[in-house]
Amino acid sequence: MSRVLYFSRAYSPHDHRFLQAMSENGDSVWVMHLENRARPLEDRPLPRGVERVHWLADHLPFNSARLPAFIYSLRKVLKRVNPEVVLAGPLQTCSFLVAASGFRRLVSMSWGYDLLIDAKRNRWMTWLTRFTLKRSAALLGDCETIRQLAISYGMNPERIVTFPWGVDLYHFSPGHRIPGKEEGFIFLSTRSWEPIYGVDLIAKAFGEIGRRFPYTHLILLGNGSQASALQRILSQADVLERVSMPGQIEFHELPRYYHLADVYVSASHSDGTSISMLEAMACGRPVIVSDLPGNREWITPSEVGWLFPDGDWQALAQMMEQVVLNRHELERMGKAARRLVEERADWQRNFPKLYQALEWALTLS
Repeated sequence: MSRVLYFSRAYSPHDHRFLQAMSENGDSVWVMHLENRARPLEDRPLPRGVERVHWLADHLPFNSARLPAFIYSLRKVLKRVNPEVVLAGPLQTCSFLVAASGFRRLVSMSWGYDLLIDAKRNRWMTWLTRFTLKRSAALLGDCETIRQLAISYGMNPERIVTFPWGVDLYHFSPGHRIPGKEEGFIFLSTRSWEPIYGVDLIAKAFGEIGRRFPYTHLILLGNGSQASALQRILSQADVLERVSMPGQIEFHELPRYYHLADVYVSASHSDGTSISMLEAMACGRPVIVSDLPGNREWITPSEVGWLFPDGDWQALAQMMEQVVLNRHELERMGKAARRLVEERADWQRNFPKLYQALEWALTLS
């Protein structure tokens, strides 16, 4: 049992799982965030026993000009809380601030996009990445792709713990509706409506097949900056009336939407191990996802899902059409998807691997 300070951008479902698991393990846990959002990404309260830390970010947005002030504020937090170890991510923001503060028992946590995209945006981001990794006692990553990228930026390969964050197999489990067996056909997307997640490609693809298969429907959960663009794409394709946009869904409601769907679709341009993909598979739904290295670690085509070339909405439309025409295969694939998640992505079984990283950090004086 340890005194752990958990530092992330904003309170999200991923944070809730880590915080709850550490608290239930008996650790003393404090949490702090870099962004003070009016509406958090996670609707559940902090797990019992977890204490929120108030600091400069509660009053001022973080930017590079305020870097000295934020490092000073963080040092005051570290002195007050006196943690044995800090678990922080993403790399170029939260983890970097801890590294820059001089705190040595840092376990950095890659959020995927920080190594897949942000690290190569420019020389400054590359420098931040290298600086942080070289000063991290350990690194947590969710797939082999992230591990190899971290090594390329200078992380000690012997101090990397790799495991898929996984899902709660009790919360996300198959429902009564069997994929491919109902009269209509429903595609589901759960990603935010931001450019990185490619939801506009899904809208374009559905616009193509929706005209040809009038019994198909699309559910777009979430919201974001592309809302107007999505409405325009779907309206111009004359399929808007067959698209449901329920907004941002609370965590406890998510399984119901996976159960409504026949197939889950993600056109994201960046993913390590996608949690939403694993949630869909845990619910017995085959998936159509971008052909990215992280997704290839999970998806064998025609076994549990399909891959399409990243950014190619026409290829996605062709894939969606073939899935509709071969819907009799979905039940078999859905069962295989559930088995795969049970074997490799059980959160309860995977989570204890975190403590290997914490032990490495605790060995530092």
